Amino acid sequence: MTANASFSTNLLLAYAAYFVGTASPGPSNLAIISIAASHGRKAALTFALGVISGSMFWATVATLGVSAALIAYSQFIIAVKIFGGLYLLWLAFKSGRNALATAAASVVAVERTPTLTSVYSRGVMLHLTNPKAILVWVSIVALSSNGTGPTQPTHSALVMGCAAIGCLVFGSYAVLFSTDSARRMYVRTRRALEGCLAVVFGIAGIRLLASRL
Repeated sequence: MTANASFSTNLLLAYAAYFVGTASPGPSNLAIISIAASHGRKAALTFALGVISGSMFWATVATLGVSAALIAYSQFIIAVKIFGGLYLLWLAFKSGRNALATAAASVVAVERTPTLTSVYSRGVMLHLTNPKAILVWVSIVALSSNGTGPTQPTHSALVMGCAAIGCLVFGSYAVLFSTDSARRMYVRTRRALEGCLAVVFGIAGIRLLASRL
């Protein structure tokens, strides 16, 4: 196999791994669905952009080789793990509170649309506080290597390609679940959805705090 063919194959494998990870149901996707249905398309796309920004931050760290040093520095990983776990539990509390809120209170909450800056920050924080994202990106970078070690063209193609995939996947969730029919369904199933979010965030937070990274 030629070097170019190997480069293309490994890069495609890395793209596929990133696509599966982003498209699979998880805290980020469920949060985008909830924001799209409750606050509309612009807020959901902004949150999605925050998630992608957080992901691309870890991607850049991994491609620069800094991630290996961070992983070796156990105190840093432990700090991120604790902060991330507590942040997820806080999101679980908020979702649980929304699930238990009365219909009148939920209407007021929906009408009180958060600023785009706060929505973007929430998306960034959701990904930056996940230490497993560092490990995932280390694996993706290794997968994209052409056998002679990662090169700058590989890094650029990997980051830009995964950014495009992230925009497509998360953007699709935001657009799909911000339609009128999806928002009407959200009104009918608000408590169930927020309850599911509370469970997902809660389990994710507890697992993160109890994990051995």
